[in-house]
Amino acid sequence: MDIELIEIRDFLAGHPPFDRLPEDTLQRLPQRLSVRYFRRGTPFPPDQPDPPCAYVIRRGAVELRDAQDELVGKLAEGDLYDMRCRLRPDGDGYHGSTSEDTLVYALPCTDLELLRADHPSFAEHFEQSISSRLRKALDIVVDSPAAGTGLMTVQIGDMINRAPIVASPETSIREAARLMSEHRVSSLLIMEGDRLAGMVTDRDLRSRCVAVGLSAERPVRDIMTEELETAQVDTLGFQALITMTRLNVHHLPVLDGRRVVGLISTTDLTRFQSANAVYLVGDIHRARSIDTLAQISTKIPELQIHLINGGATANHVGQAISAVTDAVTLRLIELAEADLGPPPVPYAWLVGGSQARREQSSHSDQDNALLIADHAKPEDDAYFAALARFVNDGLNACGFIYCPGDVMASNPKWRQPLRIWHKYFVNWILKPEPMALMLSSVFFDLRALHDRASLFGELQERVLERCKANRIFIAYLAANALKYRPPLGFFRNIVLIQGGDHDHTFDVKHRGTVPIIDLARVYVLSAGLPETNTIERLSSAAEYGALSQDGAANLIDAIEFIGTLRMRHQAKQLTRGQQPDNFVSPDELSPLERGHLKDAFLLINTMQESLGQRYQAGRFA
Repeated sequence: MDIELIEIRDFLAGHPPFDRLPEDTLQRLPQRLSVRYFRRGTPFPPDQPDPPCAYVIRRGAVELRDAQDELVGKLAEGDLYDMRCRLRPDGDGYHGSTSEDTLVYALPCTDLELLRADHPSFAEHFEQSISSRLRKALDIVVDSPAAGTGLMTVQIGDMINRAPIVASPETSIREAARLMSEHRVSSLLIMEGDRLAGMVTDRDLRSRCVAVGLSAERPVRDIMTEELETAQVDTLGFQALITMTRLNVHHLPVLDGRRVVGLISTTDLTRFQSANAVYLVGDIHRARSIDTLAQISTKIPELQIHLINGGATANHVGQAISAVTDAVTLRLIELAEADLGPPPVPYAWLVGGSQARREQSSHSDQDNALLIADHAKPEDDAYFAALARFVNDGLNACGFIYCPGDVMASNPKWRQPLRIWHKYFVNWILKPEPMALMLSSVFFDLRALHDRASLFGELQERVLERCKANRIFIAYLAANALKYRPPLGFFRNIVLIQGGDHDHTFDVKHRGTVPIIDLARVYVLSAGLPETNTIERLSSAAEYGALSQDGAANLIDAIEFIGTLRMRHQAKQLTRGQQPDNFVSPDELSPLERGHLKDAFLLINTMQESLGQRYQAGRFA
């Protein structure tokens, strides 16, 4: 074969959907192609091609626009434009132009149809939407030998092999203990008719009855836990595990609708998983010093590696690691209060950024603040300054390094009474200056971690109402959300980082996941919604109507796919003993992954363009 044809064959073999064709078909395909060259600014696709053709971009770039002349997509190296083959030659509704000098391979539509007819896997590419391709791609990325039988796929309803052991609230504590002993269970569900009224565990019998000298003849309602977290039968085992980790509980009642069907325990779940975050959190709650917490925290990178190897997605990893970070933070607060004494007034420890969103990877830096009751006296700050320094230093010792921007409770600016915090937010919303917009990624993602007096709820309610009512602020926030653009042509060197430690890579965080995080923040704040997790924000925004259902589903698939590639990249680095980062080389991705990543970037770009047009964001950039 001619050397030029070999080069074309190899190029096609490295890009979807041609990578799905058998070798002998790829050998013959270059002879069916023609090569065309377009100068920058040339209309695309060409007028009246004869015969109609599909085009593969070999070099250059094309911008596509709809009938309203709005940008709907960009094509770069390796992309396939086949609209003329799928619709009437004059009826695709799209037009565009080359934004660079561009070289393409033209394949007659008749040849494309023959390939689709002869090769089902090739045809499948055209039958799927971008969103469905992303969902399938995510399945491929997380596929591993462990995933088929692990907690990533098993539903907790399938793990229940016995009916729950139940008693009524009036059953005596003695009888409840006898039932638990007889059936060899560590917990008992308390039912009022068909209603789940509470639960009693071995721990309750020890701490609420024996330890305090309560008569065993008292009704079990005196020691039961009433406010219960439950899970539905179709909840994945891993999701149940994350819930238990976050709440530091070891049992979850399982419901089918409203009907109680059983109980799941950490013991049940660990049969499917050899190591998990629940064990780490249990160790953390028993730790008596910062040194012990620091030693436990060294296992967090192992947790990320284990989860990725077991088929976890970015959301799974983020939820698990954030739950561990929450536990470390709470234990440090407890140790601080034990050392300093009780606080002079109520306060709330607030976490921001990725911890607030429950999207951390191992050993992120820390973002936090203190919200103090308004009746605090000036001299009370000495207590809270000491508490903040204890916790911030402790987190740093545990691998959660000091915030480079000093957004921490030890900074007096971020350790303030409720009235000052309210004033901060009012100023940020009414005067959205660059600094305010920069801080939005931390302070508009706040979550209360320790808040016995519910101070944060009052602040959050006021802030969300002001955000929803101030369209100028939302417009500035939307403009800020367009700051980080996906690297749509990142396979070409001109858009990769050139030189330095990260030569020939792209930043998968700031050019991939951050744009979606920023979009989700705008959607929920414009609607006054309280969610902080990005996936929950997108779902909530769709339910409220601030975002279409399809738009939300596509962005969720995109952030899961890109985020999972990021987590996998970091897990490989951790396995090799390297410091994890966010700089991914295209060379470490398969052609299929690169193609699906381009799908994700196109979706992000389209959603950014839509948001920018909605709020005329160009006026506020």
